[in-house]
Amino acid sequence: MSGVFVDTSGWANLLVRSEPFHKSAVQLMESIRRKHRRVVTSNYVLAELSALLMSPLRVPAEARLTVLNRIRTAGWVEVFHVDESCDASGWEYLLSRRDKDFSLVDCSSFVIMRRREIAEALTSDGHFEQAGFVRLLR
Repeated sequence: MSGVFVDTSGWANLLVRSEPFHKSAVQLMESIRRKHRRVVTSNYVLAELSALLMSPLRVPAEARLTVLNRIRTAGWVEVFHVDESCDASGWEYLLSRRDKDFSLVDCSSFVIMRRREIAEALTSDGHFEQAGFVRLLR
């Protein structure tokens, strides 16, 4: 069965009770894990998540570091490390879509998803739909 890419907003909704899609994110992740689907994220997403948890979400440092380390070391999460090739492809995608408000993290995620043949993203970010993927949080 195909994997699911978890974007920054997906992790935030999953981890932070006050986020708007928290309940949906928890239910979706439980279903994904129950079905033994691959869960893929990237080191760029984790860097962005770290910044988001600091501000504006203001998660205390110890809790933030614990959560990030748990994701990074979880046996059920594949953390794709963006290398030079993926970074270059992400930049190429970003520069070719000047009509969109994509970030470099978004574009590198799209590259990873295409390379891994992943169609669905645990995200509330509409940019994933604009890029042709299925957004699971709405």
